[in-house]
Amino acid sequence: MSTLRFQALQQASNRKPVHFEEIGRKSNLFGANVFNEKAMKQYLTPDAFKGVRDAIQHGTKIDRKMADYIAMGMKEWALAKGVTHYTHWFQPLTGTTAEKHDAFFETSYDGSDPVEKFGGAQLVQQEPDASSFPNGGIRNTFEARGYTAWDPTSPAFIYGTTLCIPTVFIAYTGEALDNKIPLLRALSAIDEAATEVCKYFDKNVKKVTATLGWEQEYFLIDKALANSRPDLVMTGRTLLGHTSAKGQQLDDHYFGSIPTRALTYMRDLEQECMLLGIPVKTRHNEVAPNQFELAPIFEETNLAVDHNSLLMDVMQRVAERHDFKVLFHEKPFKGVNGSGKHNNWSLATDTGVNLLSPSKTPMSNLQFLTFFINTIKAVNDNETLLRASIATASNDHRLGANEAPPAIMSVFIGAQLTKVLSELESVTTGKLSPEEKTDLKLNVVGKIPDVLLDNTDRNRTSPFAFTGNKFEFRAVGSNSNCSNAMTTLNAIVAKQLIDFKNEVENLIESKDMKKDDAIFNVLREYIKQSKKILFEGDGYSEAWEKEAAKRGLSNFKTTPEAIKAKVSKQALDLFEELGIFNHVEAEARYEIELEEYTKKIQIEGRVLGDIARNHVIPTAIRYQNTLIENVKGLKEIFGKEFETIASEQIVLIKEISGHIEGINSKVLAMTNERKKANQLTDGQKMAEAYCNKVKPYFEDIRNHCDKLELLVDDESWTLTKYRELLFTK
Repeated sequence: MSTLRFQALQQASNRKPVHFEEIGRKSNLFGANVFNEKAMKQYLTPDAFKGVRDAIQHGTKIDRKMADYIAMGMKEWALAKGVTHYTHWFQPLTGTTAEKHDAFFETSYDGSDPVEKFGGAQLVQQEPDASSFPNGGIRNTFEARGYTAWDPTSPAFIYGTTLCIPTVFIAYTGEALDNKIPLLRALSAIDEAATEVCKYFDKNVKKVTATLGWEQEYFLIDKALANSRPDLVMTGRTLLGHTSAKGQQLDDHYFGSIPTRALTYMRDLEQECMLLGIPVKTRHNEVAPNQFELAPIFEETNLAVDHNSLLMDVMQRVAERHDFKVLFHEKPFKGVNGSGKHNNWSLATDTGVNLLSPSKTPMSNLQFLTFFINTIKAVNDNETLLRASIATASNDHRLGANEAPPAIMSVFIGAQLTKVLSELESVTTGKLSPEEKTDLKLNVVGKIPDVLLDNTDRNRTSPFAFTGNKFEFRAVGSNSNCSNAMTTLNAIVAKQLIDFKNEVENLIESKDMKKDDAIFNVLREYIKQSKKILFEGDGYSEAWEKEAAKRGLSNFKTTPEAIKAKVSKQALDLFEELGIFNHVEAEARYEIELEEYTKKIQIEGRVLGDIARNHVIPTAIRYQNTLIENVKGLKEIFGKEFETIASEQIVLIKEISGHIEGINSKVLAMTNERKKANQLTDGQKMAEAYCNKVKPYFEDIRNHCDKLELLVDDESWTLTKYRELLFTK
């Protein structure tokens, strides 16, 4: 088997960058394969174009007759570009995307008169099998019916020769079976709540849009090397492997010169993204060897989530052309940094204002402070739910590992803004005097833009940090669909803004306060109530862990304990009040995430046991036999002196035997624990058993395997090593 490793190394070493040519300027290519406004104006009737635009901007429904006209134009546009099939492209609760392709081609009942057919009925709705996707008990196996329905707010696009139509996915009984529906509901809730609050400052605001700019981190590994590792193929991460002598300790990879093969891949990927309307802008080396990052321009959140889901698929397909494997796992390699997907979130009005960006006028800055402080209050009151939104088996490896934010949710705002909040906290209760109000507006609120000029430092240990004109949710995992985190964040802020408006209105009506006085009074109380969530220091330190416990902040380090928050009374009531999830949908997702966690740990345990016993142990025994033959030969030559002469070999033989015994005993114990866990019928208890009883054996088994990697002759070792995976360019 070691020949497979060396063949893979030979292949990887002989790779040349794939020939690639730019086909035009990015500005000319952008959106060429998207049924965007430009394409719609060309292929749709004025009424049909207006129908789509109204649906996007105002959420109005498109009737079937209008859908026929839209489908006709969409079909003609697609056929002109060589498209042969169409699909409803959706995001089931697997965390990936799904598609079923149908040809435009149809014939009459007797097989004659072939035509390219695509009507409003095919555009608006399809019926995939709902029982074959995760549904958390919403659908029985024999109840297969589910529907995909067109989401006109995310434009159709062409990939290859297929027209892809972004859709939602719902059960026959009406429950959401995907990630998009809850996100759309949360975005509607934040729009309505934020618009109402905006009217305190600008009555012309009619719509508020949540924006998202994600940062996608990933590893690029040569395809032959990746395929030589069964653990990478089956689980997306290395379950064993001794760390390389050189890792990231010299900090020489971060922002360094991008390797030629990787750069060629990036150029090819960016061209595909331009055609698909994904506005990618930034590329660079990340901290770990062979780790990189890609980031786009901010977009409306629903579209940004769709684009990230599409991007992850496109990245893998383009990687095939370049003989790469893309690793999205949050921690594919021990001893070097894992990967995240920072979610940069803000709110923008239809009047062109970023609500989290200060301005030059006190009124605009009071608006900024209102949304800034309400966001902090929302995180403070829902920190366990926010932690639950980014909980996965793979992200558990990364959070708090001195390379990513800790599992404790906190908010970083910087020393200068902390000072501003401290000054606001001292606002007089009740009506403000003219002098105090003037002082506040001119000397506190009015000077915020100047304050932010000095507030440029960042805290990379903070899971939720304000970075000048947005909040950066840094704890999201690289392999995650952004919708989970964005649904939760937008929901909790929407609820907070609703509460804020109610409290302000109550003070105006019951205390006869002016609007500004009421706003200052409510914000003052929010600052006092949210102090526990604000933290400016080192999130990795033990001192913070102790301090966070004193403050009453949660510190859920594993997914099974973290996701309980999703079915707490507080969460269920919040989601139901905003119309994002009913109890059935929320509890179904909880069950699905428990099951997913259990299955992932189960698969990792099986793969680790297989590799340890069928790769590592046989290799170690073969090398041990070589040593034994050597000792026998020395005994024949040197007689009684052989024990002194062969002492090192004898020690090595004993060490190998000890590690082999350690592997066998630990794999057997792990397997027995897995069998016990499989007997449990309660999803929460089964996930906890896998987390607390099965998973702890992984590190013990790995340690024995990694020690053997250092002892066994390199020529005999079958598994591609870290130095080869991380430093083969």
